[in-house]
Amino acid sequence: MRHPLFRAVWIASLASNFGGLIQSVGAAWLMASIAPSAEMVALVQTSTTLPIMFFSLAAGAIADNYDRRSIMLVAQVFMLVVSLLLTIITGLSSLTPWMLLVFTFLIGCGSALNGPAWQASVGEMVPREDLPAAVALNSMGFNVARSVGPAIGGFIVAAAGAAVAFAVNAATYVGLILVLLRWKPPRPDRALPPESLTLAMGAGLRYAAMSPSIKRVISRCFLFGFGAAAVQGLMPLIARDLVVGGPVTYGLLLGSFGAGAVSGALLSARLRTAFSVETLARLSFAGLIACVTITAFSHASWLTMAAMVFGGASWVVAMSNFNVSIQLSAPRWVMARTLSLYQTAAFGGMAIGSWTWGWIAERSGVAEALLLSIVVHVLGILVGLRFRLHDLTDASLDPLRRWSVPNVAFDVQPQSGPIVITIEYRISAADVPEFLAIMAERRRVRRRDGARHWSLLRDLGDTELWIERYHTPTWVDYIRHNQRITLADAMIGERLRALHRGGDIVVHRMIERQTGSLRDVSARATDPSSGEAMH
Repeated sequence: MRHPLFRAVWIASLASNFGGLIQSVGAAWLMASIAPSAEMVALVQTSTTLPIMFFSLAAGAIADNYDRRSIMLVAQVFMLVVSLLLTIITGLSSLTPWMLLVFTFLIGCGSALNGPAWQASVGEMVPREDLPAAVALNSMGFNVARSVGPAIGGFIVAAAGAAVAFAVNAATYVGLILVLLRWKPPRPDRALPPESLTLAMGAGLRYAAMSPSIKRVISRCFLFGFGAAAVQGLMPLIARDLVVGGPVTYGLLLGSFGAGAVSGALLSARLRTAFSVETLARLSFAGLIACVTITAFSHASWLTMAAMVFGGASWVVAMSNFNVSIQLSAPRWVMARTLSLYQTAAFGGMAIGSWTWGWIAERSGVAEALLLSIVVHVLGILVGLRFRLHDLTDASLDPLRRWSVPNVAFDVQPQSGPIVITIEYRISAADVPEFLAIMAERRRVRRRDGARHWSLLRDLGDTELWIERYHTPTWVDYIRHNQRITLADAMIGERLRALHRGGDIVVHRMIERQTGSLRDVSARATDPSSGEAMH
C-alpha cells in the first residue's frame, strides 16, 4: 500500500468489486424469481464466467502488445454502458430470463478484456519482491467486497428491487475510470511491430505448453474452479431450498464466503512461508470438501454460514497461490497471456462447473449435486501426487538485453525468410552426456520462445563437432525470438559455453531460397561476436 499508484487503483477496484457483487446478487435472485429453474439460475454465473473462458487469451494477447491502461479504460466504459442499459430495461419491467443472460454475458466480456491487462499491470505498479503481497491484496480487496457487498445487495434487492442493484453497480465503474484516466504509465519504445492477434495467441499457448510449471498450475486451477462452482453456482438454491431463506439469507451466505476469503488472504503470506505450493493446493481442495459436505447436510443458516467461511478461505488461498505461481513463472513479454490462460482455466472451470452442477441439481437435488462435486476435489488432490506444483524460485525472468541485431551481408526485410540458424559446438567425448542434458533444456526454451524445426546434429567426420539448428519464419521473428531470452535462460548458454572446446562458438544465419529465384540473394553471414553464444 506504500505505492501510491497501486493504492489508488486498489481502492477504486474495491468500490467496483462492491458494485459487481451487488449486481451479481440482483441478477441471481432476479433469475430465481422470473425463471424458477435450477438450471437457469446456475446459468447466471455461467454467462458471466464463460466469456473469460472464450476471450481471455485474446485479451491477454492484446494486453501484451498494446497499452494496458487504454485496454482497461475501454473495458470499464463498456461495462458501464451495459450496466446502464440493464438498469433501464429492468426498471421498465421488460427483462426476460434470456435477456438477463445476454446482459450478464456482455458484462463478462468486459471483465475478460479487463482482467489480463489489470493483473499484468500489477507487476508494473510494484517491484517483484512486493508482487505476492500485491496479488494477495487484490484477492483480499475482492473478498472484502464479497464479505459485505452480497449482504448489502440482498438488502437492496429486498427493499428496492434488482434495478436499483444494477444502478449501484453502474455508478461504481466511474471511480476506476477516473483513476485510470489520471494514470500516465511510461510507454516503452517498441523496436518491433506488434504481433498479429493470431500469432500472439499462438505464442502464449506455446509458452504455457512448453513451461511445465505453468502447465501444471493451469490444469489444477481448472479442476479447482470446476469443483468450487458447485458452491458458488448453487448458492441461491442453497439459500432458497436447503436453508429455506430469501435474498437476505443469500446475501449473508455470500458475505460469509467473502469473510472467509478475507481471512484466507490475510493468512496467505504466512501460509506460503510455512507450506509448499503443492501442500497449499491440497489443503485448499480439502477445505472445499469440508465446505460442501457440511453445506449438503445442513439446514441451519448459522452452520451453513460457518461452512461458507471455511470454503471462502480455501478458495482465496488456492487462487492467490495459483496466481502468484503464474506471475513468478512468466517473463513480462508474455505475462498477460499466461495470466489469461490462468483466468481461462479458473473461470472456464467455473462456467462448465456451474452448468454441470445446475443440471445435476435440477434432476437429482441441490444436496446431491454438492456431494458429487467432492469427486472433483478428490481428483484434484490425487493429480498432485503425480504432477506436483513446483515451489517458486528466485530465477530472474528479466530480459537478457545482451543480444544485438547482427550485421548481414545484404539487405534483409523484416518479413524475409525463412531464417535458418546453425550454432557449432566442440564437445569432448567425456562431456557428451552433460551436453545432451543441457541441450534437452535448450530445445524446450528455443521452441517455447518461437523457434521451429529444432534439431541437434553430430558430424560423422569430426566426433567433437555438434551443430544446433533451428528455423524462424521471418527475420523479425528471429529478432523477436532473441529478445525474449531472460537472465534465467542465459544460464543455459553459460553452461554450454563452459563445455565448448576451442575459440568462439560459431553462429551461421542463413535465409532459405529456392533454386528458381530470379536473382541470387543467397548469403551466409557469420558473426561469432554478436552475442548469440551467450544465451
